[in-house]
Amino acid sequence: MRPEVFLQISDTYPNKTMHPTRIICLTEETTEWLYLLGESDRIVGISGYTVRPRKAREEKPKVSAFLSAKINKILALKPDCVFGFSDLQADIAAALIRAGVQVTVFNQRSVDQIFSMMYQVAAMVGQADQGEERIAQIKSQLEVIKATTREFKRRPRVYFEEWDDPPISAIQWVSDLIQIAGGDDCFPELSIQSMGKDRIIADPLTIVERAPDIIIGSWCGKKFRPEKVAQRVGWQDVPAVRNQQIFEIKSADILQPGPAALTDGVTQLHRIIQNWVTQHA
Repeated sequence: MRPEVFLQISDTYPNKTMHPTRIICLTEETTEWLYLLGESDRIVGISGYTVRPRKAREEKPKVSAFLSAKINKILALKPDCVFGFSDLQADIAAALIRAGVQVTVFNQRSVDQIFSMMYQVAAMVGQADQGEERIAQIKSQLEVIKATTREFKRRPRVYFEEWDDPPISAIQWVSDLIQIAGGDDCFPELSIQSMGKDRIIADPLTIVERAPDIIIGSWCGKKFRPEKVAQRVGWQDVPAVRNQQIFEIKSADILQPGPAALTDGVTQLHRIIQNWVTQHA
């Protein structure tokens, strides 16, 4: 390219316009991450399920649920990029792509994949260096947690329940975080299944047989009821029930594959597990 042509292009498209400036976030984790990066001004629409940060709910238009979206409202906001999550939002993505909108759909299911998503988003808004630095800080905090667990004489068996009827066990990033926090997931073989329907535990007595020391509930969309768990038929001798080791972690803190799970979510997991270890020292 001739230098004078490059200069003309540079004048027409300055560096600041080479990154999206009108972003729609169809799920919470990209919204939270952009706020943490100081790039909230780029967001012009969010998911109605967004909880973190609370400020986003107060100042950004809500344009989608999880499986559905207000396509006309999104188009009226004239986004130059839409961030989505997984094949569950494929229909929304397809409708927007047909309308000429750039759509980036991430499919992060593990801790490593969450970090990858976070770096890609940071790079897309021109904050690769800051993103890398923040990711390194989070990884360092996770290493500190892992270091404390090496002293555990016994790791508790943890049953994480994402839904109660039918019971659905932990998705992969939650299973990863249980391991980091010092516990062992009771159903690691199910965690690799990305869809909730594939993590259904057909026979609840299978949970009893695996004898969890700790039960953690995070019923996405409704309040966790530990007393109902304790009253389940045949569960009276489950160690977690017998020793009253049944806890809730809010879904916004653990079931969003983004910064929240890697910070607040794992911290709560570690606190619960560490308390159990102390009691059984």
